[in-house]
This record gives sequence, structure tokens and C-alpha cells, in this order.
Amino acid sequence: MPDNPTPEVLKKMKMDMTAPERKSPSPEPRPNGKGKSRVATVEDEEDVDMDRDFAPGGDADYFAEEDEDGRFFGGGLTSEQKEILNIFESVGGEGSLDDSESLSITAIRRMLLRFERAVNKNQDLRSKYPEDPTKFIDSEADLDGAIKALLPLAQAPVLAYPELVRSGTVALLVGLLAHENPDIVIDVVEVVHELTDEDVGNEDDDEESEETAEEALEILIEGLLENSILELLVDNMSRLKETEESDRQGVFHILGIFENVLGFNPQLSTKLVEKTSILSWLLKRIQSKTHDENRGYAAELLSILLQDNQKNRQEFGKQDGVETTLKTLSQYRRRDPVDADETEFMENVFDSLCSALSEPAVKAQFLAAEGPDLMVLMMKEKLQAKSRSIKVLDYAMSGIAGSAICEAFVEASGLKILFPAFMGKGSKKQKSTTNLPPSEDTGHILGIVSSLFSNIASDSPARIRLLAKFVESNYEKVDKLLEIRDGARTRLKAVEVEIAAEGKEITDEDERSELEATWYLRRLDGGLFTLQTVDYILAWVIMEDDGIRTHGLQMLRRQNQSLKDIVQTLRIYHENVDDPPENHPTEDGDYSPSQKEILEALIGALDTSNAD
Repeated sequence: MPDNPTPEVLKKMKMDMTAPERKSPSPEPRPNGKGKSRVATVEDEEDVDMDRDFAPGGDADYFAEEDEDGRFFGGGLTSEQKEILNIFESVGGEGSLDDSESLSITAIRRMLLRFERAVNKNQDLRSKYPEDPTKFIDSEADLDGAIKALLPLAQAPVLAYPELVRSGTVALLVGLLAHENPDIVIDVVEVVHELTDEDVGNEDDDEESEETAEEALEILIEGLLENSILELLVDNMSRLKETEESDRQGVFHILGIFENVLGFNPQLSTKLVEKTSILSWLLKRIQSKTHDENRGYAAELLSILLQDNQKNRQEFGKQDGVETTLKTLSQYRRRDPVDADETEFMENVFDSLCSALSEPAVKAQFLAAEGPDLMVLMMKEKLQAKSRSIKVLDYAMSGIAGSAICEAFVEASGLKILFPAFMGKGSKKQKSTTNLPPSEDTGHILGIVSSLFSNIASDSPARIRLLAKFVESNYEKVDKLLEIRDGARTRLKAVEVEIAAEGKEITDEDERSELEATWYLRRLDGGLFTLQTVDYILAWVIMEDDGIRTHGLQMLRRQNQSLKDIVQTLRIYHENVDDPPENHPTEDGDYSPSQKEILEALIGALDTSNAD
């Protein structure tokens, strides 16, 4: 017998066992056995009708399945699952469930008891005959079927999930993730993926039922976590070989479990990264030369893990995540993604980088890896990656920690590419509609320009080059800013009318105070954020160049606006910006003013200038 017996060899061995006194000292299947090893053990209906005396306690229900007629509630089954379902349904017996008792608490307990017996039987036979697979081949098939029989429990979470935890079935199920047969592991992964789906038990529109189902899901997830499911799942990701279709699906379901768990409790993302090697696996997986579903899913999960999580972003930097993502994204400098799936993959990698760039240490790594240069090159090519590269630069250049990146951006001739994009040159011209919000690209370009004025030193060559862009071509960039400003004001007026109407109906001052923060966020979304950014830029250029000042004030008067209106916008901005930290030196040890302090200086300068 070969060292690594195939399912076909095991089948032949089983048929040969009908001859008396015929034995073979076969070793057990290797853990990396793939393909149809699960199906090979379920040959036909006669195989299911096995010796009832072998069941523990002579239980006649032991080998029978619970349900008939669509226990998987129609569709969604693989051919293998359909074959097993048909076989077990044809067996019938007193253990079968009819429609009247399906998924009752009694039926659920019987189902869990049969699963427990199948697990114990398989473990016993494997421990007794570790070198003879023919001894436990039938029990492996039974275990396979018993695991799949748990799938319908997702339709009754309120009843089933607390019972799964109380009975210890969750511990047994998670324990099977260390089973010698990877096909059994994949079975478990598929079941857990189904049980943790966010839509379990939400078929009804009853809000009360949905809340109860959510509580049941919380009980199940806590039970899974107590049995170290996260660590076991990540361990199996390296064990499974994605060259095999079954293993590839197994990895997909593992990623799905992580998404389900994090969707239910985002705080678990820190534990997932701290306790497992998931981050290194994801970074390695997205570097694959060929794109597939799991590569896309890996990028999506990476984006989820880094979103609003400082610890994970810092760990991303420690594991050379910046270098990895830049290398992955560099392929889109010369070409677009081939389809929608790859486009989504590219966007998730860009989003992951943007999230990580909130950390000063990651900004430094981005600069060291020549990230600004790559983003400028991507902007120049005018492919799909252009918009995403602008977004990355906006995140990278923001804040005090972005000062060095601002300098590098100017040195890489970024201004030469940025401002044509700001003016819309090279793209199809559209009729101006001032009541519409600026495009996402324009919003990020405004953020970049704002960061440049905040971070580049006065009278430096880079600062002079930046200011010159607003003077050239008869101040066309200033006119563009005023056009965007007018559109933002128009949209903001409409929001103010809505808020004023709502305010008239509120007489309680405490309630009004609570709503002020919500109303401010609505104003920001309704045009105030754009208005603040534009007026911040206008304040700088008006203060630093007399020609821009004269032109800008003249254009403002045509809109019945003045410098006072810009100052008023900056005052609102100043009131709502975070207070500066006690000490915030630059990397060189020099003091760098905070955004709040810069706003104070601008307001003071413009007030004095306006009085003159």
C-alpha cells in the first residue's frame, strides 16, 4: 500500500475487506489528503445501511438524519452535500424529522447528541487503529454527515445557539479544527461560517425577533472565542493548500468567519491581530501574482482590520505593511484592473494604506519607501489608480507629521500634476453646476493644498512655487476656489433652512444642546467642510500675495461677500477643531504650530488687514 493512499485505494480496500481474514497494515491518510476524500467514504445507499449493533448503546437513531424535504431550506448545496442529503433522507427511520417537529428544542438536542456520538466514535477508532484507515473510514463518513446536519441550526438561532454552548457542542466543534483529516476541518469551517452569518434568524421582519437572534448570536460567538477559535482558524489557513478547490473554499469560509465576527463586534479586530498571525498572512496573500476571490477577500479583511484601530495600524507598520502595499499597488501604475473584482481589490489595498497613514510612524515609512514618488507617477498616468493616489497623498500629507511628505511631493514635481487635475484639464469639460458638491478628487486635492500651506515653511523655495501656481494664468486657480466656495455656500444654505425648521419644534434647551453636535456634522456634510477648506486656502493666498488679494476681494464683492465672511468661516472652524497637545515638536526637535494655532494667527492677520 502506498504511503499516501488515495480515496480510490481506500475504496478498494474497503471492498476487499469482505474477504475473510484479509487485512492490510495501511497507514492513516496524510493530513494533506485532498479532493473527494469525504465523498469517497460514502459510496452508495447500502453503505449507509450499516450494522446497527455497532451504534453506541444500539441506538437506532444513531445513523439517521434529522430532516426531510429541504432541511437546507432550498438551494445553496454543493453536489457532494446533495448526494449525502439524498442518501440520509432515503434511510429515514425514527430519527428523521417531520415538518411539525423540525428544529424544535427536542429535535435540536437529538441532533447534537448524534453529533457528539459521531465525534466520540471517530476519535475512539482513530486512537485504537491509528495505522489502519479501514477501521475508521466509515466513522469519518458518519462524522462528515453529522457536521453537515448542523447547518439548519442557523435557521433557529434563538433555540439552537444557547443549546450549542450549554451542551458543549461548540467546544467539540471547535476541537475538530485540529482534526487529522483536513476535509473534516473544512466541514467545520463551512458550518461555523453559516452559523455566524449576520442575517441568521432575520428572515422575519419582527424587530423583537431580530434582537433575540442577535443575543443568541452573541452567546454563540462568545462560546467560540472561549474555545480559541480565532487561533485555530488562522493555524488552518497555512495548512490548507489553495491549489485544491475544496481547500480554497475552506480558506474563503475562514475569511468569511472573521468578517462575520468583526461585523458583530469590531473591537475583536485588536485581539485577532494580537493573538494570531493573521496580519502577516493577509500581507503575504495580497502579493499573489494572480488575482482570485480569496486574494480580494484578503484585501477586504485587511482594510477592516486597519479601520479605526490604532494598535493594528501600528502593527501593520512593524510588519512592513507600507512596503508590501506599495509593491502591490505599483502594478496599477501602467494598467487598470481587468474586472470589477480586481478593481475592488485595488481599492481595498488603497484604503488600507490610507487608514495606516493616520499613524506618524507609518507616514515616515511611506516617505522612506518613496511612496510620494509612486503616487505622483500614478497621478500622471491618468488610469483608475489616479483618484486613489490623490486620496493617499491627502492622508499622507495631513497633520504635522506630514511636513516631510509635503516637501517630497513638491520635489517630485507633484504641483505640476496636481493643479491641472484641480482645474479639470485633460478631462471632458462639463457645464458648471454650483449647487452640486465637488467631486471626491477635488475634495482630496483641496486637502492636499491645505496641508501644503500648513506644513511648508514660509519663504522656502517650495512655498514660493506653491504660491506661484495661484498667480499664473491670470489667477485662474483663485477663481476656481471661489467657484467651489459659492457652490458650497449654496448647499449649506439649504441645510441651514432644514436645521432651522427642526429647531423651531424644540423647546427644551437640554435637547437642543444635545442636537448641536449632530447639526454641526450635518453642516459639515452639507458643504461646511468644503467651505472651511477653501476659505483656509484663500486666507493664506490673500495674506501672502498682494495681487491675489486684490483679485480675490474683487471677485468676492461680485458674490456679495467680503473678507469678513472668510474670517467668520475660520472662526467656526477654530471653535470646533481639537485643542493642540501640550508639546508637539517636529522630528528635528523644532516647535511646529498646531492647526488651531495656525487658525488663530490667520484670523488675527485677516482681521488686522480688514481693519486697514
